[in-house]
Amino acid sequence: MANGNYTEEHIKSLDWREHIRLRPGMYIGKLGDGSAPEDGIYILLKEVLDNAIDEHMMGYGKVIEISIDNKQVRVRDYGRGIPLGKVVECVSKINTGGKYDTAAFQKSVGLNGVGTKAVNALSTRFVVRSFRDGRVKEAVFERGVLEKEYRLEKSTEPDGTEVIFVPDENIFRKYQYNPDHLENMLWNYAYLNAGLTIRFNGQKFQSKNGLKDLISDKSDEGELRYPIIHLRGEDIELALTHGSHYGEEYYSFVNGQNTTHGGTHLAAFKEGIVKVCRDFYGKNFDTTDVRASIIGAISVRIQEPVFESQTKTKLGSTSMAPDGPPVRSYIVDFLSKELDNFLHRTPEVAQALLKRIQQSERERKEMAGIKKLANQRAKRANLHNKKLRDCRVHLNNQKNERRLESTLFITEGDSASGSLTKARDVQTQAVFSLRGKPLNSYGLSKKIVYENEEFNLLQHALGIENGIDELRYNQVVIATDADVDGMHIRLLLLTFFLQFYPDLVKNGHLFILETPLFRVRNKKETYYCYSEEEKRQAMEKVGRKSAEVTRFKGLGEISPGEFKQFISHNIRLEPVILKKDSTVPELLRYFMGRNTPERQQFIIERLKVEKDLIEEPA
Repeated sequence: MANGNYTEEHIKSLDWREHIRLRPGMYIGKLGDGSAPEDGIYILLKEVLDNAIDEHMMGYGKVIEISIDNKQVRVRDYGRGIPLGKVVECVSKINTGGKYDTAAFQKSVGLNGVGTKAVNALSTRFVVRSFRDGRVKEAVFERGVLEKEYRLEKSTEPDGTEVIFVPDENIFRKYQYNPDHLENMLWNYAYLNAGLTIRFNGQKFQSKNGLKDLISDKSDEGELRYPIIHLRGEDIELALTHGSHYGEEYYSFVNGQNTTHGGTHLAAFKEGIVKVCRDFYGKNFDTTDVRASIIGAISVRIQEPVFESQTKTKLGSTSMAPDGPPVRSYIVDFLSKELDNFLHRTPEVAQALLKRIQQSERERKEMAGIKKLANQRAKRANLHNKKLRDCRVHLNNQKNERRLESTLFITEGDSASGSLTKARDVQTQAVFSLRGKPLNSYGLSKKIVYENEEFNLLQHALGIENGIDELRYNQVVIATDADVDGMHIRLLLLTFFLQFYPDLVKNGHLFILETPLFRVRNKKETYYCYSEEEKRQAMEKVGRKSAEVTRFKGLGEISPGEFKQFISHNIRLEPVILKKDSTVPELLRYFMGRNTPERQQFIIERLKVEKDLIEEPA
């Protein structure tokens, strides 16, 4: 039994720095290693960058410079600069900042005065410099502790703020910045701030047409059913079109913050589109018919926004300002006026939109009988006992934050699924077992998802039959063997998701599990290696003559005890990312279409045979 004593000595008070370092998740969400876009190292950059963006929004500074050298991050803006007498307090004293003064920052993202303080506390080194009125103030911190505060000095630098920080590897273990995540983040800032130039490690990020550019860059223009509709108003900007893909695709922002989990503004956007279409065409269309294959983006500016977590990924605000109109009615009314006017002015777009809705209506009705039979089969298959080993946050219908940590591993074969099931965290990790290789779904209609038992059960396990709004797992991880068959299964699953659920990929939910290729050990030490280089280094450490090298060919060869190391805090996930200049139809045609000389050359250039992967110890 626990000790029942409870006295004054059990009560502890932590200063701001200690509390942030002890409970970082309260301030920046999950830690992670940089494989996911919401991992902590990106939140640190975002917190600093948001301050620079807020200066730009207020009309100060048209350029932001960012550099990442090894693990040191530098952000330099050309805004007004932090008031020189408050530089130290602004980055080290909780509830201190200019954003409480609504005259200075009417519609900024960060209002709680925590952002840069969290970056400071969670960095091994944190430097802040403020250039203002020909003078500079500099302070240096280590893990939130002030190490040196410099005197005010003269400066010829333009006004603005410079922040340099290095995330603490004791908190963010084995982290690395993913260039694709960084570029996606910076492009979003560029789309939302026309006229702003962001320079990052020699690259330039700039947008002239805002959200219209975002939709254009994220789409295959040959697949679009009509030109992108782009509308702007006071505190609101939106863009939308329809494509030929399956699913719905949305990008939503509040005060420049990418709200990846949506919120009240995105719900109103979806509602408003349906309402306008019903009113304009005079027909009570089914919601799913209007929204099928849509690609939409919305950005709103809200005074004193309320988010559902510190990482600001979901808007909870119900009003545009403390005494302002409701978010829902503001957005729906804007669409009812501006989108309706646009459709009246451009009858060719209105006609193309109507044809897209009617096509979706026909397809839905044709699929109704097939879906009913497929759902009955899924129930008879007793999904949760045979194919899916679910995690407790879902089995118990828990509505807490741990749902955002939930992961589904998709694997093939009894041995691999058995090892994963025994090694997983039963609270947040689930396992779905495939039977053999999935069907190549390239070029097939969604009808096949219901007719194919494996696909049908998989979509039910994920909860994505009607789109990703009800996605049951934040991370969907393909876990296959590191051999030819495993790679083929991986490619077939990628084809399935890209063909029928591209929004799941584009919203950053799909990953590839990286498992070690080699185990190198002697009687005293064991190393797990994910590459040839890591293997060579391990062999040097244990001694090449005494090294025992094992090549793992299949997941089933890895014992549950070993597997637990690779899917817990040391998990390595490779995110499936669509680059800015890549589109889903283009990728599917290239990799899964008829064999082409280009693809043959691609394979030849990257071909590795088994002898290249195994090197006997000398």
